[in-house]
Amino acid sequence: MAKQTIAEQYVDLMARAGVRRIYGVVGDSLNPVVDAVRRHDAVDWVQVRHEEVAAFAAGAEAQLTGRLAACAGSCGPGNLHLINGLYDAHRSMAPVLALAAHIPSGEIGTGYFQETHPDRLFAECSHYSELISSPRQMPRVVQTAIQHAVGRRGVSVVALSGDTAAEDSPDAAPELAMPLDLPAIRPSDQEIARLTELVDAAERVMVFCGRGVAGAHAEVMALAEKVKAPVGHALRGKEHIQYDNPYDVGMSGLLGYGAAYEAMHECDLLLLLGTDFPYTDFLPRHVRTVQVDVQPERLGRRTQLDFAVWGDVRETLRCLIPAVREKHSRRFLDRMLERHAHALEGAVNAYTRNVDRHTPIHPEYVASVLDEEAADDAVFTVDTGMCCVWAARYLTPNGRRRILGSFVHGSMANALPQAIGAQFLDRGRQVVSLSGDGGFSMLMGDFLTLVQYGLPVKVVVFNNSSLGMVDLEMMVDGLPPHATTYPHTDYAAIATAAGARGIRVQKPAEVRDALREAFAHDGPALVDVVTDPAALAVPPKITAEQISGFALSASRTVLTGGVGRMVHLARANLRNVPRP
Repeated sequence: MAKQTIAEQYVDLMARAGVRRIYGVVGDSLNPVVDAVRRHDAVDWVQVRHEEVAAFAAGAEAQLTGRLAACAGSCGPGNLHLINGLYDAHRSMAPVLALAAHIPSGEIGTGYFQETHPDRLFAECSHYSELISSPRQMPRVVQTAIQHAVGRRGVSVVALSGDTAAEDSPDAAPELAMPLDLPAIRPSDQEIARLTELVDAAERVMVFCGRGVAGAHAEVMALAEKVKAPVGHALRGKEHIQYDNPYDVGMSGLLGYGAAYEAMHECDLLLLLGTDFPYTDFLPRHVRTVQVDVQPERLGRRTQLDFAVWGDVRETLRCLIPAVREKHSRRFLDRMLERHAHALEGAVNAYTRNVDRHTPIHPEYVASVLDEEAADDAVFTVDTGMCCVWAARYLTPNGRRRILGSFVHGSMANALPQAIGAQFLDRGRQVVSLSGDGGFSMLMGDFLTLVQYGLPVKVVVFNNSSLGMVDLEMMVDGLPPHATTYPHTDYAAIATAAGARGIRVQKPAEVRDALREAFAHDGPALVDVVTDPAALAVPPKITAEQISGFALSASRTVLTGGVGRMVHLARANLRNVPRP
């Protein structure tokens, strides 16, 4: 077999690990790798405009597939631009391998042009970050990096000088000694027995779900039915548990709605399933609490636990459900379902009067129409800020739709880059970016990437000429909003000038037709909706205590902006409540 260069071997290992594209911006320190990609049949180079976009796109692809994705940056500033997207991927448990090209190997440590130390810089946002300083380290370092990213679900970084990449590898690329599928982790019999005792002893059980319930919808529903438990969720658990859920009581947290908060505080046993819910002020302090998580370091780090269970949620519930006794009283469950429906009715009434005639357009109305018009298997990518509010309240999951956002890292400008990764993965699937004008304008240059590759992403810009969430944060802190506004910008005109379909909407009656036109367009399209910057003004009946910071009551009231089709689900669930 002919010798491979380090660069060729790196690309070959990517292909063997299932990577089909590397997102990045070319640069001289990357030249051997980019050329190796050019000559490889199974791996493509995706040319983005900003390396941060490359990392976000790779992270989105990895989140949707669960498989390894890849990105790359040239030496110094090039790979530094990766860091924000890599932080997001790492905190989202997305398996991503980043190549951080380095300055010439003989110049490392001399203060050379563009010198940084990527193996140190990326240590905090990765499970593994290592410099290849000798060809003899290949292919073991890359194989180790892949194993860390896939096995521990997060980021690995390999730093590699361009001159080293051009050298011959002393060894042929091996078959990867690495399974690509995660094992299921089952708790011990003793743990299941103790968990069963706790559930059987409780009169009022509440289940709160996070991202870790992915793939366990049927098991959560079976447990809720057997023990008559209301089921709430965090934002990242929404897409996995809210659909087909007759026990749904909404979401807790800063964007919460419904009766999830009340159910958590009025139960006598709280089951936290697959959630690393960070907002400790929303968790009860005097309720017996059990946490189930496959990541043992997360157990008990948010709240005091009465029992910690290390295990996969689905496997744990499969063991638990046959063991627990069935409860017959629905009193607690029915009371929470009624309170949930009442809360949603109030939320709808507060902000949905005359929205189809209100100008500037209510963003809530745009989100509700978008939810109705989008495909049943759409992938939504959601900017941080007010777009998270609209996603939490209006996007209706069904088991096929996906919702991605920077939900843990909380970065601006994530939606468009994540949409790029999602659309490259499947050009035939509808991908919709919910972008705030602040986030969209931050990385707007990569709208040109959609045009260059003909990616049919549909970008919906909620254009209120302000940083709406920051406005709200300032107001609830008792501060006047400052430095949060932007000049009025016609993003549809910019999209048209770039060669995409641009549609500007200023009247509510135009919203539905504009979205339909964009969805029907065979290529990238941008719908620029001029929305009301005061849509979340504090209602007049809110008390001073409720708007003190993000107090629990304030977040549930001030941020109440309607809940779309969820109110219909709540009404339907009430049919299960026995009537006297």
